[in-house]
Amino acid sequence: MTQPGFALDASGAPLLGELLVRDFGVAPAAIDRALAKQREDGGGLLGQILVTLKLVDEDQLAAALGLQAEMPALRDLPKADDIPAEVFEAVPINFAKQHRVLPIGKDPDTGRVQVAICDPFALDVLDDIAVLLGGAVDPVVASPTKIVEHINKAYGRLRQGAELDPDHKKDEGEDEFGQGEELVDILDLNDEAPIIRWVNSLMFQAVKERASDIHIEPGEKDVVVRFRIDGALREAKRAPRKFLASILARVKIMAGLNIAEKRLPQDGRIRRKIAGKDVDMRVATVPTATGERITTRLLDRSSVLLGLADIGMAEDTLEAIRGIIRRPYGILLVTGPTGSGKTTTLYACLSEINAPDVNILTVEDPVEYQLEGISQTQVNPKIDLTFASGLRSFLRHDPDVIMVGEIRDRETAEIAITASLTGHFVFSTVHTNDAAGGITRLTDMNIEPFLIASSVCGLMAQRLVRRPCYECAKPVRPSEALLRELGLEPAQVYAGAVRLPGVKGQRNLPVGHILEPAGCPACGGIGYRGRTGVYEMLVVNDTVRQLAMQKADAGAIRDAAIAAGMVSLRAEGARKVLQGLTTAEEVLLATADAS
Repeated sequence: MTQPGFALDASGAPLLGELLVRDFGVAPAAIDRALAKQREDGGGLLGQILVTLKLVDEDQLAAALGLQAEMPALRDLPKADDIPAEVFEAVPINFAKQHRVLPIGKDPDTGRVQVAICDPFALDVLDDIAVLLGGAVDPVVASPTKIVEHINKAYGRLRQGAELDPDHKKDEGEDEFGQGEELVDILDLNDEAPIIRWVNSLMFQAVKERASDIHIEPGEKDVVVRFRIDGALREAKRAPRKFLASILARVKIMAGLNIAEKRLPQDGRIRRKIAGKDVDMRVATVPTATGERITTRLLDRSSVLLGLADIGMAEDTLEAIRGIIRRPYGILLVTGPTGSGKTTTLYACLSEINAPDVNILTVEDPVEYQLEGISQTQVNPKIDLTFASGLRSFLRHDPDVIMVGEIRDRETAEIAITASLTGHFVFSTVHTNDAAGGITRLTDMNIEPFLIASSVCGLMAQRLVRRPCYECAKPVRPSEALLRELGLEPAQVYAGAVRLPGVKGQRNLPVGHILEPAGCPACGGIGYRGRTGVYEMLVVNDTVRQLAMQKADAGAIRDAAIAAGMVSLRAEGARKVLQGLTTAEEVLLATADAS
């Protein structure tokens, strides 16, 4: 029979206050006092309030919670020195401290791990622990203070073990997560678990090698890690397959994802300070036949927040685009495939015109970097926040300049054109191979030709090409066939008679020579280091407008633009080859679909 003044929960089990009174000798007046305090504070856990008011101690509370949850409770935990490191080292210390949870032992017969936890009803935490440990767990309730003390001692012992043997070398057969590997901790903490140090080391290595993406891919026997550096994938690291779950769980925890969800794709974000750089990371998971894989896009703020003069534009191209982006109204479209640097170019344009007297709004998918003084919105299809709806809303906020991440459909295109015709300048992108194709793409969206002709004032196509490593690249005299493939006249090249407008970073080469990659330790034997842009700037003139009105094909528009002075992607790439900014092979590969 329950004590007067106490209720039962929905399942018929006695509430915490009743248990403390009935089984632990706590006075009903103490419970009433704690309940009054709870009402006064507007909430809070009854058990924590009782401990704070010193009406019960933590051991009493743990025992009562265990009884309420029908879970064993421990007054005394095993000595921290007696807890085997392999039981808890797969659990990140920050996760353990945050949730006050610690694996304390393993049943040799069943293989189940006993886990001490202060909140027996935190089932999500127990699920996460099970994923990290790769098996079922047996929870026990314990005092939060004792759990935290054991966490500090246990992980401290783990750290001290590594420090006492700094020269330990990995024995044959020892896996990569042993204490022997020297790993970098980007959080600058010395008491992290090996899995955390391994993941942090991976991120540090990626930043150090200037990777744009980290691919963590499950194989049959190994976890393969590949970096995308300067647009090319390269294997960077391997780990035993048995550590896949722990690696995935660590990255998911950092990105704020559900580590128990393995069946559905997830997206998250990590922001860290790595080697003095402020790095944003976009994390995407996807289930595959061999297990979950994770792709992380590294976004180095210092590498993208560049000015127009810093992204490899020639002087004539730079002059043309600066003339366009300072117009009071119109549309500038940047075209090119995914990964061609369109976002970097748009951000450079916005940075060029950003000023206190200019109201700039952007709608992006996603917002890659926060720009000072610019209002940025990220699309969210789940709540019907699309490019079109965001752009429509922007028009009610008195903008001067609007950036739309991409024009994908007729609705977005029509709103962008309407905005440009009503006194706003609009930046956006479309996926086409060259600049002229941007006009025909709008036509394909059933946009009226006269609207295209009256709103679009410029289109820029671009590609990214790798720079040669200047530590090892060698000047060579190119063959006539290669020069002709680049669209150059061999006699003029050999005589040094080709007109080359200035470009930031250009090299002084012997007359008639270009650079050929070689390979050295500085570039990892690849022969390339860094990338630059190749740009095709189409300024819409009267001839191009007439062709747009006539629904002319991209070829006719392209020819008219070249006749008016536009430098094609292939020709711009060829100029950069002669200036030592890239190689002939890179230009031919990057412009194969636009030549």
